[in-house]
Amino acid sequence: MANKSLRERARDAFTDGIPMPLWLQGAFELLQSAILSALLVIVPLVAVWFAGGFEDLELENLLRLCGQAWLLIHGVPLHLSIPTEAAAPLTGTLSLTPLGLALVPFLLSWRAGRRIARASYADQLWQGLLGALGAYALFGVGTGFAVPTAEVEVPLVAAGLIPLVVAGAGVVIGCRREAGSWARLIGVDLVTWIAKTSQHARWAGTYVWAVIRASVVAYFAALALAALVLAVDLGAHWAQMSNLYQQLGTGVIGGILLTVGQLGLVPNFVFYTLAWISGGGFSLGTGSTLSTLETTVGPLPALPLLAALPTGDVLGSAWMFMALPVVAGFIAGWWFVREGEDHLDDWCSLKIPYRWLSLSLSTLLLGLFTGAGAGLISLVGSWIASGSVGIGRLTEIGPDLWLTGALVGAEVAIGTMLGALSGPLLVPDPVYDGEAR
Repeated sequence: MANKSLRERARDAFTDGIPMPLWLQGAFELLQSAILSALLVIVPLVAVWFAGGFEDLELENLLRLCGQAWLLIHGVPLHLSIPTEAAAPLTGTLSLTPLGLALVPFLLSWRAGRRIARASYADQLWQGLLGALGAYALFGVGTGFAVPTAEVEVPLVAAGLIPLVVAGAGVVIGCRREAGSWARLIGVDLVTWIAKTSQHARWAGTYVWAVIRASVVAYFAALALAALVLAVDLGAHWAQMSNLYQQLGTGVIGGILLTVGQLGLVPNFVFYTLAWISGGGFSLGTGSTLSTLETTVGPLPALPLLAALPTGDVLGSAWMFMALPVVAGFIAGWWFVREGEDHLDDWCSLKIPYRWLSLSLSTLLLGLFTGAGAGLISLVGSWIASGSVGIGRLTEIGPDLWLTGALVGAEVAIGTMLGALSGPLLVPDPVYDGEAR
């Protein structure tokens, strides 16, 4: 090795790879995600600019617009000040995040998280995560510093911190996917820790964990049913949406950009649909409320996606859709029984001599716990999907957080109790072959 020439040693270093500190590798990985997500914003907007879609817009201002769009898909609010013929300009905050476009940096960060986890031990993972999130924050601050205009103001603190929510969630979930468990992710020997606890504590812990997972199952089952309702509704209104496309006359490039923007809003409308079927409802601007119990719609922008809003005969029987979250709760109750972790029912059976009373009490508590969990998750989902366009009537967009959360929780609770009571009939008992197991 000592007799090798300098060229040979340099070649070996290039071939084998130069050791990189974990914090630097994390920063490098997540900076790739930031740059790739920025390019996915820049390319279509520049294409529209070359096609003449932005009149009198200089290239410098176009790049600022790209940076503002990158911040917006990460959830950073933009403060608008639009000049008018009147003395005072129109002011407001643009905070409606297209969740479909936010999936792009999330998935890129998820990939980066897996690569960071492969390069580090569990007790060193924090170094890679710290470097990654620090680099992403600097990228956000730099973008926020470079893109403000007279019409758009960007808060620098928000530009540095809010993108870390999307990127951080992607990195952490990617690391967990590679590590295989949350315990390995944080370097904790979970088996040894559980072994030190009492049997009653283990039963209580497994019951609580099963209830939390049942709440997640219920909410995402309700969200999946809402997505199905939205898909059917979009298909039923396809002709109206196509006619509106033709009336807008955006051209090929403009049509592509409009379609991409609407695809980015589809996940938002899935949350709105869940609010609609639950009865909580959602608003599309001041004075517009849509739910299965009440519908009041004011003037709306000419967006093809809005042509699918429920109207006419559908509204007469719309209350029937409120059964869908109950179905989601039924699925959660069935799942809970299938898990076999109903230790609260075992405890009630030991303490209460009447089986009908112990079963009723444990089932009621299970429904309340699962419904409360689903309602809390619904608050988070509804808040994420809400926002404001900033000016005009469209300053209130999104579900009614508290009413939607309360109704989703109540409907899921009813369904969970029905599912738990029906679970023993739907989940077959294991077949024993006579041998001890």
